[in-house]
Amino acid sequence: MIRKVVALFLALSLDLCLFYASDRFIFLGHVARLWLSAALRWSAVSLTVQVILGDLKPVLIRYITAHSALQAVFESGSRTLHGEDSLCGGAADARCWLMFSGAALGAALFWEITIPDQDDAAGSKEEKQKSRVLFMRVLRLFKPDYLLLLAGLVFLSLAVLCEMFIPFYTGRVIDILGSNFEQNEFLSALLFMGLYSVGSSVSAGCRGGVLMCAISSFTCRMKVKLFEALSKQEIGFFETIKTGEITSRLSKDTTLMARTVCLNVNVLLRTFIKTVGMITLMMSLSWKLTFLVLMETPITGLIQNIYDTKYQKLFQDMQNSMARTNDTANEVVFGIRVVRSFHTEMHEASRYDKRLMETHSLKTRRDTVRAIYLLARRLTGLAVQVFILYYGRLFIQNGQMTTGNLVSFILYQSDLGNNIRTLTYIFGDMLNSVVAAGKVFEYLDRKPQISTDGKLQPDQMKGHVTYRHLSFAYPSNPSKTVLQELSLELKPGQMTALVGPSGEGKSTCVSLLQRFYEPQEGEILLDGNPLRSYDHHYFHKKVAAVSQEPVLLSGSIRDNITYGLSDCSMEEIREATCKANAHDFIMKLDKGYDTEVGEGGGQLSKSERQRIGIARALIRKPQVLILDEITSSLDIENENKVLQTLASCPNQTLVVIAHSLKTVEKADRIVVIIGGKVQEQGTHQELMDLKGVYYKLKEQLFTEKTDQTQTEA
Repeated sequence: MIRKVVALFLALSLDLCLFYASDRFIFLGHVARLWLSAALRWSAVSLTVQVILGDLKPVLIRYITAHSALQAVFESGSRTLHGEDSLCGGAADARCWLMFSGAALGAALFWEITIPDQDDAAGSKEEKQKSRVLFMRVLRLFKPDYLLLLAGLVFLSLAVLCEMFIPFYTGRVIDILGSNFEQNEFLSALLFMGLYSVGSSVSAGCRGGVLMCAISSFTCRMKVKLFEALSKQEIGFFETIKTGEITSRLSKDTTLMARTVCLNVNVLLRTFIKTVGMITLMMSLSWKLTFLVLMETPITGLIQNIYDTKYQKLFQDMQNSMARTNDTANEVVFGIRVVRSFHTEMHEASRYDKRLMETHSLKTRRDTVRAIYLLARRLTGLAVQVFILYYGRLFIQNGQMTTGNLVSFILYQSDLGNNIRTLTYIFGDMLNSVVAAGKVFEYLDRKPQISTDGKLQPDQMKGHVTYRHLSFAYPSNPSKTVLQELSLELKPGQMTALVGPSGEGKSTCVSLLQRFYEPQEGEILLDGNPLRSYDHHYFHKKVAAVSQEPVLLSGSIRDNITYGLSDCSMEEIREATCKANAHDFIMKLDKGYDTEVGEGGGQLSKSERQRIGIARALIRKPQVLILDEITSSLDIENENKVLQTLASCPNQTLVVIAHSLKTVEKADRIVVIIGGKVQEQGTHQELMDLKGVYYKLKEQLFTEKTDQTQTEA
């Protein structure tokens, strides 16, 4: 570090001495003297730095070159284009040295930002290319809204053109008031100012309204696309992805995507057109002050680049933190009964507070970075304004510009600084939007691991199910094998009961039969064909299931029974509810079948929800019916009626998971599953005579349920 400080001090001292010594080369012309001075300064500074530091990095070579040659380039350009020297064209001055040094530093920094060394740019090049691809993809999704975007562009251009001339006529009015007053010129200037102001306001309002319509249309369309894509994913996807993350993509990221084109491109185009127009008008007022103002650009770009890098990382971390916070809240709301029963309200509140504090900490860091950025940006703008006022006064004294021209120039400059900062900022904001778009596209592009492309729709289905050497592990826990080489046959017209201790693979068997998951090895055949070969809608109409806790959606009882069906008559609904022994209790409700079930069926009892779930399955007239502990919530009377109804379907394949001995005894075939394998199978009497696993399970699993049933009776 000391060597670097020494090298910097000696290099600056030597450079300043040679800068002042250039006036001694009186035998040369002005331009030749500047270029000789530049060559001597470059050689001396380069040699000094190399001797002390031992090596000259490319970034140092570029800066030293820009620092040494900038004055010669600027003065040569001034003479060539305008035939006169700049304010620094005369004797050497420390103020000019400082100005050129600052401009060279800004130019070198701008070079490093826009054209970094190949090694440094290798990592970011791929990210930029990915961002461009995502942006073009978002733009193509706006195709239905192209007319709105075109109208917005037209109004944007009109608003910018009108707005650019307001400062010009402001300076014109000041010049008219400060010189010989001419009423006609004064009124004419005021008239044009008024017309441009009205035109700018009207065009800006129309532009905003049109683009907001495009944003709303795009957001709604993307939410529907994303929701449709999510609903097609397999069950394992929802077990591995947090609910808060999914809702965050639906609610926030789709809105950020719309900003990518409508807001960001709108601001980008408006600012770019306005910036080019203002620079043109500023050049007409004073080209020297314009070049001075433009020296602020590389410094502003550097500050903005550093800010964008920090802000984007904090923004992404904050989005993930907010998703985790939402997920924590969703878990508590969904499991409020568990929270209440275990009296963990304070624990959950503390956990939620911890998540909020993580988000708050990230927001604080983000706001701190923004505060530092705003301070640096405003200090830079203030320094440029001081230079403009100082040199503007000199130009007025020399008669090179009027007071009104200086006022117009200052108005343009203050707006130009904001525009340049906006141009550099908008790229960072667009990158944030593209990051959000990338997360949405990640879900949109995801192909479900369970294919639904089957086409088979036979007119008749027997319902013969065969499990062949099935091995399976859940996606959320792939290291734990649930089923191992399981082979099983479910015959039409038979009631097959799956029994065994909890967690041994019974529910997994029926989940695979419903195609919630795909087995890692083996396959399931339905009438000799793999399940994946059947049409998705056809298959789920022929294979229906009723779970132990049937999920009802908000709506009426009629809506829940006919869920997914569009052509059910009232007679079919009544027939299904009568088979499920639900018709009588439904008719006792105030609105009958139009009664609202509430969120999750909360307005109904567990037994009533169970019978509606059975009716929802029976109305489809499935060939394969799966019942997972459905009798656990039914009393003896309802259980008997439901089982009698199901037994009256002679050609139906019925699969039952039950811990009720009465239900299991009625099965035509009992399959004992332990450790993911079929241990025993046969009728109740055959297995009891065998006195094997089932005999022991009967004593362990069914006795308590039987005693409880007898007590309730």
